Amino acid sequence: MPSQSIIVPQISSFPLHELKARQALRWLVKLNVVEPELSTCGRTGNRMAYAIAPGARKVVENPDVLPFGQPVNGLEIVTRRCIYTPLDGFAEEAGCPECRQEIGEALFESLEDWMPGHTDNFTCPLCGHEDDINGFLFLDPCGFSNLGFIFNDWLAAGFKKDFLDQFAARLDRSVTWVKVRWQD
Repeated sequence: MPSQSIIVPQISSFPLHELKARQALRWLVKLNVVEPELSTCGRTGNRMAYAIAPGARKVVENPDVLPFGQPVNGLEIVTRRCIYTPLDGFAEEAGCPECRQEIGEALFESLEDWMPGHTDNFTCPLCGHEDDINGFLFLDPCGFSNLGFIFNDWLAAGFKKDFLDQFAARLDRSVTWVKVRWQD
């Protein structure tokens, strides 16, 4: 089943996001997690991505299920504003970290203002708490940012916590691991 493991920094507008994307890519290449050159191993758009490399085995829990030898196996880096959510069974439920009430419908409706960049923030309609949209609580991990790292078909392998922590340290920002599955 096709899948994606997406690492997203918890900030809507990452400053100097294209520079940070290049720095993160250099780090992943140095770790030998991905190859340094683009190839047609992606899933979206022109299918260009950075192919899986042998060092990927060191950053996942189950290296035997990594997509080595598969036509889709690479890292796609997104440097435009994007919404990252699980596809299969996504609940669209969210809560306010201040009043702890369910505000998912209002939050997801606000994405019409968030997506074009009119705002990075959301204000809870119940208590007035305002924060970057990533600061709210989501039943299913999701992310909203102008920077994202999509690892195609790596989901079954599962990232190690240490790798996610190192990735967050590299970005100098907390990250969300969005797990995307869909049916063929």
